[in-house]
Amino acid sequence: MEHRPEFSKITSYQEFSKYYWYREELILICKQLGISSRGMKTELCHNIEEYFSGNKILETKPLHKSKSVVTELTPDTKLLECGFSFGPKFREFFSQTTGIQNFKFTVDMVATVKKVKTDNDTEFTLGDLLDIWNGKKVYARYDKSACQWNKFLKDFCADSQSNRFPNKLKTAAFLWSKVRNSTREKVYKPELIEEFLKEK
Repeated sequence: MEHRPEFSKITSYQEFSKYYWYREELILICKQLGISSRGMKTELCHNIEEYFSGNKILETKPLHKSKSVVTELTPDTKLLECGFSFGPKFREFFSQTTGIQNFKFTVDMVATVKKVKTDNDTEFTLGDLLDIWNGKKVYARYDKSACQWNKFLKDFCADSQSNRFPNKLKTAAFLWSKVRNSTREKVYKPELIEEFLKEK
């Protein structure tokens, strides 16, 4: 089984993408390479892929506009001009617009707002964000790979074999570290218990 090498020893993006990297590790790698370290895992991986292709995506500071006083929210209201947040004021706007009493923002809406702010997209409107919610548009997607550990832990705990361990979390973390640092698929499989606990 191949263990994850130090980033400095990796020579291609293809080799890099075989391994699991935490967002904090990706941020550090980007900073060491002198490229943009902003964004979610998918954006950071893209920046590293571009670096291996010979393109350096440099850090840019988002432009901070002074918040204009927007008294009435409409679908045409520009997201950056109204000081958008995921607070009650905007939840109420989407609740009224959609007719859903307890409106909940989706993870893709959160990812989109973050990207709009990072890119300083002054044309993006609340109507565009509504289209994201309706599935009519895609602007940025939530990085589901960030949930791999959560799914691994859930699947481990669902396996009846895990009942023999007094500290399930500690055992799952041990198994995850073995999978994370290898080229294996980042999922829980029952055979991992016998295979890896021999090493412990």
